[in-house]
Amino acid sequence: MAIEWRPNAPKWEQVAEVLKQRIADGTYPPDTQLPSQHELVREFEIAPNTAQKVLTRLRQEGTAYSVRGVGTFVSADQDDAQGAGG
Repeated sequence: MAIEWRPNAPKWEQVAEVLKQRIADGTYPPDTQLPSQHELVREFEIAPNTAQKVLTRLRQEGTAYSVRGVGTFVSADQDDAQGAGG
């Protein structure tokens, strides 16, 4: 995906916004696995630590959860998670 980076916002925030939009529009329904850190690096052409920050923030916000050794998944209750964060 070609993304037009806004200079006034960190890249990790912009990638997180894209993923949250995909969750909201049903691209990633509840309990669906989100792209891995490596996949985010390739798709958005970002550094690995930036991709990790995206996934960490989504988990902190309650938008996503991790399954150790498997990946990061969309949280089931998106109405609450999105209402709290935006």
